[in-house]
Amino acid sequence: MSFDSLGLSAEILRAVEEQGYREPTPIQTQAIPVVLQGRDLMASAQTGTGKTAGFTLPLLNMLSHSNAQFKGRRPVRALILTPTRELAAQIGENVVSYSKYLTLRSLVVFGGVSINPQMLKLRAGVDVLIATPGRLLDLEHQNAVDLSKVEILVLDEADRMLDMGFIHDIRRVLAKLPAKRQNLLFSATFSDEIKGLASKLLTNPASVEVARRNTASEQIEQSVHFVDKKRKRELLSQMIGEGDWRQVLVFTRTKHGANHLAEQLNKDGITASAIHGNKSQGARTRALADFKDGGVRVLVATDIAARGLDIDQLPHVVNYELPNVPEDYVHRIGRTGRAESTGEAISLVCVDEHKLLRDIERLLKREVPRIALEGYEPDPTIKAEPIINGRQGSGGGGGRGAPRQGGGQRSGSGAPRSSAPRSAGSGQRSGNGGGENRGSGEGRPAARPSRAANAGQRRSGPPGGSRNS
Repeated sequence: MSFDSLGLSAEILRAVEEQGYREPTPIQTQAIPVVLQGRDLMASAQTGTGKTAGFTLPLLNMLSHSNAQFKGRRPVRALILTPTRELAAQIGENVVSYSKYLTLRSLVVFGGVSINPQMLKLRAGVDVLIATPGRLLDLEHQNAVDLSKVEILVLDEADRMLDMGFIHDIRRVLAKLPAKRQNLLFSATFSDEIKGLASKLLTNPASVEVARRNTASEQIEQSVHFVDKKRKRELLSQMIGEGDWRQVLVFTRTKHGANHLAEQLNKDGITASAIHGNKSQGARTRALADFKDGGVRVLVATDIAARGLDIDQLPHVVNYELPNVPEDYVHRIGRTGRAESTGEAISLVCVDEHKLLRDIERLLKREVPRIALEGYEPDPTIKAEPIINGRQGSGGGGGRGAPRQGGGQRSGSGAPRSSAPRSAGSGQRSGNGGGENRGSGEGRPAARPSRAANAGQRRSGPPGGSRNS
């Protein structure tokens, strides 16, 4: 199937073609015709499947057909809500790209930056508004935005918005919208909570589900290295240096851990930057740009800050600390091994994290191969310490500056030599990061740990679609 067969206008098809895409992805093939029919939609799709184009393309198509009737100041006719400011920025870039040959205006608004420029642009008139819930309510409170003419509402990554505690903000936004509108709900999962939200929001919706939940790509080579937590940073530095890794995404559980690990890697002579919710928008954008351009080799991130990272052909992902939520492991490693390319996902696991590893393997329904590294064998006398609110006991969350110790023998292959063979089989250029915050911190306080973290789209286009050579 081609984009030509989906009922999109010539102007949009031209813009899509210029992005280098020829064939729609499964989510686009199923979602676009439904949206063009004006039906409500409940779609389950992971990031990286092309879901953004699945709703932006038909949305723009519909707005462009009715554009002539609006004279003077443009009312907001399409509202796209997202959980994070960087995801909002990424969607905004997609909208700009696909509306290149249309006369529609779009605007992205989120917290962490001055509200005044956003207010000025809204006064000039906007057709498509991409927003985080908190900033949208700030603007509405100041009478800077009129939502009474919204025709299409999109809730993107609805599961994450609920996990991050946005449900009350979402309800407040819904109360400002006209009752008659088209609703599109996109979520990585169809949890009971999402189904409950959908039952109140959607009217006779079409349902689309194209991605299997809680699976890891066969293109990803996974492995576990058991190591004492005070030696994790030493081992990581050795693997990066001897493997000559030029681009590696490293996950920690805490903001402090991300900062501390990045500092230690830089002291080891490995260029690294950290991104998390306490970093300013500009700092995160610069860090991601440096990472993509090769200015830094290592990007250290928390789960929320890495939300929706847009990195092409990322070769290495390292779980410096395992996530508390097993599903987050799948989404972490899903940032590598995309678009037919292979990737490597390595987990550095200390004694405190054995239960987390068992939970992950229970979710995967298989054991992740173990690799024993000479010189890094765990001390059997060390007892496990509890992990509370993402922090380990002494020494966790980034190594706490543990001194370097003597490593094991090194192989010429660029990685510490294994004393045991691998077990068979295992299985808008913006850093998509922290949740929106009107103060500091990793987004709004969540009512519970997040249960799903989707990977970001591969690039500013319908990711996963076939590209022209």
